Amino acid sequence: MKRTVPTYQLYGEQSLKRPDFWLHCETIPSRSSLHHWEIGLHRHESFFQILYIAGGSGDAVFGDTAHPIRPPVMITVPPAISHGFRFSRDVDGFVFTVLATHLRVSPGERSRLGAWMATPRLTRLDGSDDGRYVALTLARLGAEWEASRSHRTDLLDAYLTSALTLGARLDEAQPVEDDAADTENEQRVELFLSLVQQHHRAHKPAAFYAREIGLSPTHLNRIARSITGQSAHEIIARKLTDEARRELVFTRGSVQEISFRLGFADPAYFSRFFLRQTGMTPRAWRLAERTKLGA
Repeated sequence: MKRTVPTYQLYGEQSLKRPDFWLHCETIPSRSSLHHWEIGLHRHESFFQILYIAGGSGDAVFGDTAHPIRPPVMITVPPAISHGFRFSRDVDGFVFTVLATHLRVSPGERSRLGAWMATPRLTRLDGSDDGRYVALTLARLGAEWEASRSHRTDLLDAYLTSALTLGARLDEAQPVEDDAADTENEQRVELFLSLVQQHHRAHKPAAFYAREIGLSPTHLNRIARSITGQSAHEIIARKLTDEARRELVFTRGSVQEISFRLGFADPAYFSRFFLRQTGMTPRAWRLAERTKLGA
């Protein structure tokens, strides 16, 4: 008889304590020692996990397959993946549990980083400057979490994004006969995404971004769709939608306040925009997400 794999909010906790929850950190010994150094198969529907193993040994189990843990290593586990761990008693490191909707890039998103994050990985961190930097960054992430200092959210975000981006680069296979035009287009789309990050609250149209990059709007649309699967307009709208989701879950601001922060002059138009993008009103989406998270 097939054993059911339990779904946990967070390593066995069935509910969350804070409505602004997006990141949790703890040392690996603090949790695994309570379970005889073995965490049975389970999964998290809403969370992305990163384990930084600095010392010790063990196995990471994904489904029916066990992978030996050889520190220093970063282990990444996307949502809804069955996973478990066996650790030696001298294991050392952190486990970070991140609300997937808070991530700058979603696992499975049509990008190199999104594709990398969609599959569980063990990424070795020794032997290169980038590997040592990722190890140091994850250690700093853990220390910053434990210190609970004020104004830490931006630092936590930066450490997390750096570790994932460099981890994906370390883990990437060498490209085979990479086409120069494809590489140039990827760089253009990265510039476009960076500009959208800077200007999304100003509601700039796709033509503005095309001019900044030195392309026609038609050309920008073509390369954006070929690399991300979305048009330039869809990417701009998705960025605003993602920021609205973050605000609705992680702040206590009213829908009206959030609409103004995101550059909407009319809260009613913001509600219609959000409904068109998600199929739900902002208030209904906020209630559903907080209920799902047990907040």
